[in-house]
Amino acid sequence: MHSADWQLTDDVDDFLARAGDFLRSRRTVHTTWLTLTEKLRTLGVAAHGAGVPVLGRLERGGEVEAAFFSFPRSRRLTVTALTSAQADELAAQLISRGHRLTGVTGEQDTAAAFADAWQRRTGASSTVRVRIRLRRLGTLTPPDPFPDGGARSVGEDDHEHLMSWCRAFAADVGEEVTIDAGSWAGTRFAEKRYTYWQSPDGTPVSMAGANPMVAGQVRIDPVYTPSQLRGRGYAGAVTAAVSRAALAAGATELVLFTNAANPTSNALYERLGYGLVTTFDVYDFTG
Repeated sequence: MHSADWQLTDDVDDFLARAGDFLRSRRTVHTTWLTLTEKLRTLGVAAHGAGVPVLGRLERGGEVEAAFFSFPRSRRLTVTALTSAQADELAAQLISRGHRLTGVTGEQDTAAAFADAWQRRTGASSTVRVRIRLRRLGTLTPPDPFPDGGARSVGEDDHEHLMSWCRAFAADVGEEVTIDAGSWAGTRFAEKRYTYWQSPDGTPVSMAGANPMVAGQVRIDPVYTPSQLRGRGYAGAVTAAVSRAALAAGATELVLFTNAANPTSNALYERLGYGLVTTFDVYDFTG
């Protein structure tokens, strides 16, 4: 394999013209790439708030075999499945072009192979910061019984409250992001549709977001319940409500991510019908 096989661009339309079919061919595991590129395509690079991304594809014989993206603000690489040789060649090309990465995210074997290649070529050490599980809905099994209350769409009048819960969610999962009226449009939270589960008196007690549908797929994210309200079935109820609404709107696949280290949430989504598809590792590079 030659380094020329890796084609890099900052033009999302050009990238999708060549790599779009490849991404849709494994829409489940490529969910992050599908939603990201759709956001960039429809709203523009400025809407993401992280600078102009580098989009790359591995193309040989007219066929795309892999893809990645990296934003200048985070300098993190997110990559589709690679062999060890492909990971090493990508590391070499990125280094030759002056890229200095702070980490990589990919399916376990791929992330490990790239982290190893990066360490050999740069001397940087790598550690797994978090392990996340990708889950896909089989048959929706709503909680029984449902908690008291019901679901309602989040409206414009809820915006300040919604932002406060998104800030709390980001803090819970260790995301470093500013979420306020000025920065909201550039965050990953902005383009989603949100639903509250509210108590009988109308007080919101949990929320779930849903990404715009791409290639028939909707990803549920984020799901958040304030710590003092957890353990009462609210997260399961709101996730079931959002899932049912997405299916009714025509989605043919629903997916979501869970933290592998959280047995409570993993058990919850299993009960709802979200089975395990694959596991991603998030590596940090230092040195």
